[in-house]
Amino acid sequence: MLHDHGYSIEEAAAVCWYPADLMQAKIDALEIEPRPHDEGTVNVLPYPGGRHPRIGFLEGAIDPMRGTKLSVFAPWENGGYVVVDLPEAIFSNLGLTYLAHTHIPTIWDQQHVFIDNVDWKSREGGGWENAWRLPNDIRFGGSAVSDANGVDFTLWLENGTTEPLTGLRTQVCLMLKGAEGFNGQKEEGPRFEDGVAAIQSDDGKRWILVAFDHYRRVWGNPPVPCIHSDPVLPDCAPGERVEVTGRMWFYEGEDVDGEIARAQASIHPAEEG
Repeated sequence: MLHDHGYSIEEAAAVCWYPADLMQAKIDALEIEPRPHDEGTVNVLPYPGGRHPRIGFLEGAIDPMRGTKLSVFAPWENGGYVVVDLPEAIFSNLGLTYLAHTHIPTIWDQQHVFIDNVDWKSREGGGWENAWRLPNDIRFGGSAVSDANGVDFTLWLENGTTEPLTGLRTQVCLMLKGAEGFNGQKEEGPRFEDGVAAIQSDDGKRWILVAFDHYRRVWGNPPVPCIHSDPVLPDCAPGERVEVTGRMWFYEGEDVDGEIARAQASIHPAEEG
């Protein structure tokens, strides 16, 4: 929280449910050192929570859960970080089956059932992974593995119910509040083209891009600000598992059209239906 995300003592205390003076004492006693980072890879860490990942449209994301969110740090100096919600939402034939904050009621809100947070765990061989189990035995989760300029994601779902799950639309949100030079809440600037969402820095020198296979929609919300490439999971029979893959990456150069075209060549739109 302190070294990587730049949290104040008060913010860290709120996350840990400590008074600020106790938080300071614990930090002093632990003599915390900055987390080591593998050179040549983009740094990815679980998002600590406590600090809201949005600038605006806060009424659309009350009490955000931290467990689906990862911080992806820009590979250049003082670049800040992007908060990736993997996933922000899952829709199915049952209705809104999961939402990573409070806004539109989910099927569980309608039943007055509370969903506990599940934090990320380090993945054997590198990266992060998590797994959630909903009260009706639907399980879902994700993984993230970084390389020199970006992160590869997997989003999966297992059907533990006795009926098929269809219409498995998801939302994967890249929130730009902490990304220096990308958080201007501008209407113009992002590009949304056949599965690829891309946003340019204020100085015009850099880009952040995201693309998911089986995409349904690419879009953004300037007040947040955020960009999306939202995939659709295949229909899932009882006992089966389905998944989609995607990638976000950073680009410095003049051929962003080439970057977008290369990504488009490797992804496919979701089937209609």
